[in-house]
Amino acid sequence: MTPWFERLTTLDALFLDLENDRNAHMHVGAVALFEGTAPPYRELLTLIESKLAQVPRYRQRLMFVPFKQGRPVWIDETQFDLEFHVRHTALPAPGGIDELEKLAGRLFSQRLDRDKPLWEMWLVEGLSNGGFALISKTHHCMIDGVAGIDLAGALLEMDPDHVPTAPTAIWKPRPAPNVTELLARSMTDQLAHPLRFLRDAVQSAGNESSEARQILKELATGLKPLLSFAGRGQAPACSLNVPIGPHRRFAMLEIAFDEVKSVRAHLGGTVNDVVLATVAGGLRDYLLARGEAASADLRAMVPVSMRASGASGEMGNQVSAVFCTLPVSDPDAASRLLKIREEMKGLKESGQAMGAHALSRLGDFAPPTMMAQAARLQSVTRFFNLVVTNVPGPQFPLYLLGRRMRAGHPQVPLAAQQAIVIALLSYDGRICIGLTGDADAAKDLDELSRALRRSLDELLAAAGQPIPLHASPL
Repeated sequence: MTPWFERLTTLDALFLDLENDRNAHMHVGAVALFEGTAPPYRELLTLIESKLAQVPRYRQRLMFVPFKQGRPVWIDETQFDLEFHVRHTALPAPGGIDELEKLAGRLFSQRLDRDKPLWEMWLVEGLSNGGFALISKTHHCMIDGVAGIDLAGALLEMDPDHVPTAPTAIWKPRPAPNVTELLARSMTDQLAHPLRFLRDAVQSAGNESSEARQILKELATGLKPLLSFAGRGQAPACSLNVPIGPHRRFAMLEIAFDEVKSVRAHLGGTVNDVVLATVAGGLRDYLLARGEAASADLRAMVPVSMRASGASGEMGNQVSAVFCTLPVSDPDAASRLLKIREEMKGLKESGQAMGAHALSRLGDFAPPTMMAQAARLQSVTRFFNLVVTNVPGPQFPLYLLGRRMRAGHPQVPLAAQQAIVIALLSYDGRICIGLTGDADAAKDLDELSRALRRSLDELLAAAGQPIPLHASPL
């Protein structure tokens, strides 16, 4: 059988390089809450096994090129063991939200084993409300947050009565290349790719569909706003930007989607604008509670999907970002929303995300050592204070083996020098928020959760809308 491998894209390899700082774990994850009794462990294993053909990356592992003479490649795992990746555990009494958040924080603190396929999942019983949870984590180099190419998405069904089908064929791993062959291919690619790019750019004049022409066009559109952003220098210093350790805290919050839509209807803007205004107000309260002046506006990196419509089946990250100013210095909720509306409108029109995406694609033609240096530069350069990601999800219920998923709280990795990250996922009438923090620098992470809730209440009051009673996620 012919040896098989697939090289990581530049962006995927960059996520690996970012993890070279052993305190920065580059996995994304989620804590999903379900109604009803937990399915038997063996039944869950059978379901997962039946879905693995839909997510081939979950049976592949990394192979590194000798002497770092090329980006790593994916190869099939010949010793794949499903029980290594899927674990079974239970919360200690009383099994409330505190116990679940502590468990999630401990699991998200552990770096994935690079000698195995880069994912893990835990079936968690013992919740006080009689339900159960799934905690999952997958390395960022495998998926992006809006690709839909992950195991959790494959497991969930719209129909509670859906009957899983057995695998149609026995999976057989393909042989990996030997080290010598991989090194030779990688060095050849390093020489050939830049030349091919230049040749394509010259020969494809007038052919807008060629990859080289498309990248150059995107660069031309987005380079000016990127340079303008770089010219603003480092983001303001604050207590959120300190060296981090390997350990994590995790906190969860749910808000009703109708509350956000009500603010949007009365004060204007998009759902994402209202979410960012909620984050800005929450951060303001959070910093004030820490004794900080909150006099300087913060800068958030907001990921943006660059995946083309209908391309959800393609593997690898296709994500860029824009950099949004969060007006934490403004004490007025309505004014904060107005500023964010204007900021986001300008960012969308500027082409900043397109330029950043083109730069990452251009990296496919750069030496891997140069990209590794770029990753190290990111860890010491504070261009933004935190990441805020907002992923749209389905507005209808999903089911796992007939059990309804009630909520799904996303987890996003911390970058070096950044103590917190805020991730949001809209699902079935709710916005589920997952807060990840450094265990030492964000001991007060629960206070941020409460501050976000107060911030949305301020926006509701500014919109003349009633403030609802708040209940625990569990």
